[in-house]
Amino acid sequence: METINWSDPIWELTARFAINTVANVLLMFGMFYRRYRDKELATTASMFNIFAFAVLTILSSVEFSIAAGFGLFAILALFSLRSEQISKTEISYFFGAIALAVICSVQGTGLLFVLVIVVFVLIGAWLLDHPRMLHSVSSAKLTLDNIEAHVLSDTEKMRVDLSERLGVEVMTFQVIELNYVNDLARINVFFRA
Repeated sequence: METINWSDPIWELTARFAINTVANVLLMFGMFYRRYRDKELATTASMFNIFAFAVLTILSSVEFSIAAGFGLFAILALFSLRSEQISKTEISYFFGAIALAVICSVQGTGLLFVLVIVVFVLIGAWLLDHPRMLHSVSSAKLTLDNIEAHVLSDTEKMRVDLSERLGVEVMTFQVIELNYVNDLARINVFFRA
């Protein structure tokens, strides 16, 4: 039986793809989906990971200028500008999926080095977002059908008012939109139950 020649480009590509896929499944479905239950983002980030891996593999095998690389990131920035607003945690996991694709697809790095970096990334993500690491607060998006006069002028009064309405300890809130025409306020509320 023949041994696998890892320097053969096809086997190396297969190994890189396997490392990328396993790492992405652990990140998006083993960590993110288990904690946040957001199937849409987990699936989207995973598909984006696969697509980015393919594009970056092709681009790293041909001469590719830094200007073209910045152009690629400009296109990614446009996607984020045209998309619905997502949380900072969701952005971090999404970026993590892209980072894994970049780490695994760039030619010139050894497979062992790639594997070690991927393990470090996964351990770091698991530790930093572990529920016992930082006692975080929950959040909810609210639409109020009446804009209170003290929304902007007295934030402490508004925080207490929201705590009483919701029956939880509101830590802070963020006004997303004030619509005086329809007398609506969209607010992100961060609370502890």
